[in-house]
Amino acid sequence: MNNIELDSYDWRLLKALQVNARLTNVALSEQVNLSPSQCSRRLQRLEQNNLIEAYFTQLNASELGYQITAFVNITLDKSIKNSDKEFKEAIEAIPQILECYSVSGEADYWLRIISENLPALSIFLGESLASLPCIRDLTSTVVLNRIKHAPAIPLPN
Repeated sequence: MNNIELDSYDWRLLKALQVNARLTNVALSEQVNLSPSQCSRRLQRLEQNNLIEAYFTQLNASELGYQITAFVNITLDKSIKNSDKEFKEAIEAIPQILECYSVSGEADYWLRIISENLPALSIFLGESLASLPCIRDLTSTVVLNRIKHAPAIPLPN
């Protein structure tokens, strides 16, 4: 954890950016009641201390033709030397894999993937993932409906 001390202005900056990362420095400074130069210096400090990782635009996957979201549990074949390294390198090259987590429990990894439709998902799982020699077991769960999606981190008032 970062040991940077945050004051109420820093928290207000972070909250405002989570709501709208496209705010200009002037608009942001007006929202948090700081001068634009003070706002800029604080933002730079927050970025340098890794409290702000990135600024990006979240696209609507279904509007772009990706109708299916699935979670895939992966168990690696531990008898294969460097199976973890091989797996990590392989999934980095696959754009349909949006997230990958190393987990405890029955599986070694959880993936969140997107696909155009169920037949495309089936082909993807069989040809792209299951064909990797480092994978011993793969199970998938198709998302029926997204109930909650909260990209914002809870911050104190």
